[in-house]
Amino acid sequence: MNMISWAAAGTGFTFLMTALGASLVLFFKKQTSENAQRIFLGFAAGVMIAASVWSLLIPAIEEAEAQGIPGWLPGAGGFVLGVAFLMLLDSVMPHLHPGSKEPEGVHSSLKRTTLLISAVTLHNIPEGMAVGLSFALAAQTSDPAALTGAMTLAIGMGIQNFPEGAAVSLPLHQEGMGKWKSFLYGSMSGVVEPIFGILTVLIAGSITPLMPWLLAFAAGAMLYVVTEELIPEAHLGSHSNIGTLGVMAGFLIMMVLDVALG
Repeated sequence: MNMISWAAAGTGFTFLMTALGASLVLFFKKQTSENAQRIFLGFAAGVMIAASVWSLLIPAIEEAEAQGIPGWLPGAGGFVLGVAFLMLLDSVMPHLHPGSKEPEGVHSSLKRTTLLISAVTLHNIPEGMAVGLSFALAAQTSDPAALTGAMTLAIGMGIQNFPEGAAVSLPLHQEGMGKWKSFLYGSMSGVVEPIFGILTVLIAGSITPLMPWLLAFAAGAMLYVVTEELIPEAHLGSHSNIGTLGVMAGFLIMMVLDVALG
């Protein structure tokens, strides 16, 4: 399989997990527990933190050193560019987070439900880039360890995409949208993962020296999402320790997957 096929398979799996999570709307009542939402968001944050370090930054540094470049240069430079990219998207893309009353980004006349979908779609962009790049790196190096690492990242992202899909479809249903339509929209919020995963691989494949920069870029973008959106949302209201435990659980599971399978 070439890089594109591998990236498509990896991001296709994470998209499928988003769809499975979104399907929970077909079985649950309209009103869902706020604590469950906090756990979902915290868990996703923990997985993304661990993945940013073990699956993206460390491989970026190692790949740069293999090219004879100081590892910190693309590691730090790509990281900063990733943060700046997501900060720009966050400021211009109209979106609304579950539980919020005021939308973010530029003023828009879009429906509230559309803005809710946009919020999670924004989160999924760096996830798709991360998984796609990991599989592209494995295909470039033909290293079994790199392939195992890419599969581990895809599994970790897929695990956290399951509650993330539910975090889209359930609020949409609470807003008054029908169950099947909420499921469809919740599933489609994850379609940007294969799109951005494959696009990033096309860039990385044509310019190999960019790979360390792009890996670090995805890490910076993911950590921006975690600190700007996921962790604050996981700690809304009282009993914020529930969101904290979700973060710890997500981090622990992703760390174990990376170390045990890497």
